[in-house]
Amino acid sequence: MTKSVSVAIHPSQFPENVRRDLLASLRTRRVNHKFHYDSVKQTQKWLALHEAYSPARHDKNCLAAYEEAFAATAKMIQARSMHLIGLGCGGGQKDVQLMRHLESRGKKFSYAPCDVSVAMVLVARQAALKILPEKNCFPFVCDLATADDLPAQLVTRHPSLVTFFGMIPNFEPRQILPKLAALLRPNDYLLFSANLTPGDDYAASMEKILPQYDNPLTRDWLTAFLFDLGLEPRDGALRFSIETGGLGLRRVMAKFHFRHARQIQVGGEKFSFAQSEAVRLFFSYRYTPARAVNLLARHGLEVCQQWIASSGEEGVFLCRRK
Repeated sequence: MTKSVSVAIHPSQFPENVRRDLLASLRTRRVNHKFHYDSVKQTQKWLALHEAYSPARHDKNCLAAYEEAFAATAKMIQARSMHLIGLGCGGGQKDVQLMRHLESRGKKFSYAPCDVSVAMVLVARQAALKILPEKNCFPFVCDLATADDLPAQLVTRHPSLVTFFGMIPNFEPRQILPKLAALLRPNDYLLFSANLTPGDDYAASMEKILPQYDNPLTRDWLTAFLFDLGLEPRDGALRFSIETGGLGLRRVMAKFHFRHARQIQVGGEKFSFAQSEAVRLFFSYRYTPARAVNLLARHGLEVCQQWIASSGEEGVFLCRRK
């Protein structure tokens, strides 16, 4: 018989708080990104999308940048034992790659795969068990956007190596970077990746990368949230655009525009949408290496080393507290 698995659930993902966040998303017409990973079905859609379009899965130069980053990080860290915290772990592929380099250096480590989705942390856990024993794996489900006690929940007596791969685009920088900084003590490290815009022309580069978002798999994944609530494809259309956000950064925006008036009921509350009204389903900031380094510095995070894929579309940054 298959053994049961213990997964710690942070209060940010307790039912009453998830309901609160869901209703707030519908009231404000700005969907919390966590609701795109809420079910096993959505998780599978995201994994298919990631497999098809992520440069980290297909671009040899991008893969090489991550491999170089993992090897250099494992070499740089002096501690013999550490706690690996995988924030937004997804399927755990990159964390497992990193573990192999740590293992080759004789490092001992435990692992906390953290995600907003139970399904995701279980997938990451399963991948990690190929390398470390079950007793050293501690799956943790939380909403990074609302959890305000992450150090108390995740930091152990061992030095920490925190990974944050591919997550920064979907957070407001002022919201998430202080939380990352708060997790780090003087002997801890953050290995952080950002989606970048290639070339010197920031605006033109944004147009170049738009097809990575405006494609059938992304549309299927993002609209699943609305359709699971009772809306139908004929109710509106998903449109992608490029907008300027705060701090001079640009981001890809996805909004569902209603073709006609529509009403749904969720959690005992009615929500009415007018013709031509839009609901923001998703956004994704894109950075340049200089913008990423400067933004990290504003929040007390110093970049020790960085690895940029030759395509210019992905960067990995090893950081410490200043």
